[in-house]
Order: sequence, then structure tokens, then C-alpha cells
Amino acid sequence: MIKLDHISKSFGDRLILDNISVEIPSGKIFTIIGPSGQGKTTLMRLINLLDTPSSGQIIFNGTSLEHIKNITEIRRQMGMVFQTPIAFNETVYANLAMGLKFRGVSKDEIKKRVEEKINEIGLSGYEHRKARTLSGGEMQRVSLARVMITNPDLLLLDEPTANLDPVSTAKIEELIRYYNRTCGTTVIMSSHDLYQGQRLADIIAVMMGGRFVQSGETNQVFSEPCSADVARFIGIRNILPGVATQLENGLIQIDLGGIIIYAVSSMTEKEVMVAIRPEEITVHTNESGKTSARNVLTGIITEIEPYGIINHVLVSCNGIILASQVTLQSVREMNLRPGLEVQLSFKAPSVHLMSQCPGYHI
Repeated sequence: MIKLDHISKSFGDRLILDNISVEIPSGKIFTIIGPSGQGKTTLMRLINLLDTPSSGQIIFNGTSLEHIKNITEIRRQMGMVFQTPIAFNETVYANLAMGLKFRGVSKDEIKKRVEEKINEIGLSGYEHRKARTLSGGEMQRVSLARVMITNPDLLLLDEPTANLDPVSTAKIEELIRYYNRTCGTTVIMSSHDLYQGQRLADIIAVMMGGRFVQSGETNQVFSEPCSADVARFIGIRNILPGVATQLENGLIQIDLGGIIIYAVSSMTEKEVMVAIRPEEITVHTNESGKTSARNVLTGIITEIEPYGIINHVLVSCNGIILASQVTLQSVREMNLRPGLEVQLSFKAPSVHLMSQCPGYHI
């Protein structure tokens, strides 16, 4: 549906988007994740024809938008919801009806479609409430319904839940899934919430420095980050440089400058970056904790960091700090505490290797 062909955008001397190319299939949810200030909103505005690229072209349903004359006709095939809920100073009913009135839809049809959408977003009985008196989550539902009532082919969402509480966020996500799966609407969404990206996206792209540094199916991006920067952003805490030596059958020995670990990988580079998710590392309090894992290390707990009912147990293994994810109950049962000697175990396939000088994986 959408093809971005070498899109760049500058404001004065500042380069915001740098040579972005990607194709987004019809009927999919394409989510752009990345830290704040990397160009996500700028790209969304370009797609929605609110701004123009400095170079490159956008192709929508086979039509280049570079020299399009009837912008209104194209934009009516799209709808955009912004981070801050936008509501006209009218009733909920009037907000939803406005786009249909501009399109010349009959009053009876407007009434039918507005009632359907109000039920859809869970705001029955709110028809005559002033939209600006609603909560932030309710206003965002109205914003989403106001876009979807016109049946756009493409729904653009610019961090639509950034300012919402978890309950409101869950409701918006439920509606996004509904419009995508039931109505077949193609969705392009930007978010700095990587877990939201995991929940919703069919295809995900990581934007850093105005570029897509990695894109692909969601599970692939989250399990096989292309660089240390991407690995950090998606929540992998244990990221270390190492020197690799190939053994046999895909097994690789890695010297982390104090400890030796093993990985299964097809990489042939000698200098690598190692990434191990904390949830892949198991803590044992004595040698009787038998394990089939190839990697078994001994170390001293230096710190225990709480994350709700989950804790990160930091262990120094010959000066190398590794974090293991442990439930609060397990911390109590094993009496884990700073200064305690423990063993860490993790399997070779759970060790992900990356280049120290990565290219881009698009």
C-alpha cells in the first residue's frame, strides 16, 4: 500500500530523516519504534501529506504523491490520530459526524454510522456530552472513531497512547486490532513503547538517527537485534564485547575478557558483541542445582534491583556483571542477597551475537 523511496527530510541544516526506504503491505500493522526525537513524527506527517520530503518519493496505492494535484482526494483515503487527543468544541455526536458532513453523507446515514461508532468505542450515552469534557482516554477514543467513521484505507497513529493510563491504553489497542482485523485497515503506528510494538505489530521497524536501522517480523527483531543500540532499546540488559573463536557444529567460544562462554551462531567475525536476556539466565545457590546448560558461571551477587514482582539479580563473575531475572518469591525462597556466592547458567542458543560494526538490516 505504501512505498517510501529514499525519503529524506531536513529543516535548515538539520537532517531529520536520512534516506528511508521501505514497503508496507496492505492490511498489516507496521509499527515504528525508537527513542524520542528520532524522526518518527516527521515521517508520519510526510505520509499524511502534512509536509513534503526534501528528497525521495512516497507511493500510495501505486500513485506517487510527489506531484499530486488533488491532495484532498488522497488524504480522504487516510486518517491520522495524534499523540495529544484532538476534539472540536462540540458534542461527541458532532465530532464523529463532521467528516461525514464534509463528504455529503445523508443525515440518516450519518446517524446510523455515528451510533455504530459510539457503541464500538464504548461511549454509549455520551452522544450529547461535550467532547472536551471527557477524560484523555475517552477523547482519544473519540479521535480514533472520528477517523474510522470515514472508512479510510490507511490509519496513521502517532504515539496514540503516550499520555494515557494502562486501562485506556488497553482499550485503544483493542480498537486498533479490531479496525485492522475486522475492517482490513492498514495501520502505520509510531511508538516509543517497545512492548506495545510487540503486542500489535505484524512488521516492526526500529528508527534511530533518522534511519530504519532494523526492520522485519516482530519476533525476529526482538530476538535478533542487529546492534548493541537496538538490543539496549528492546530491553536486553547484558550486552558485552567479546572475541569469538569458531569451534564445530556452529558452536562458538567467546572470551569476554575475564570469562569464557559459548554460543550457537553462524557468525564468522572475530570481534563481536554479546547479548543475553536476563530472563535466559538462571540463578542457583549451590552446585547441587544440576543443569544441562553449556554455560555455568560462579559469581557474587552485587545488587538486587526490584521491578514490581520481578527482580534483576546482578552477579559479578570475575569482574563481569551479568543480570538475571528472578521473581520476588524466588529471591525470598533462595534468600538471595548481596555478597552471596551463586552460580549462573544459560544455554548456548540463548547467547545472541552481533557485529561490533553493524550495517543496517532492512
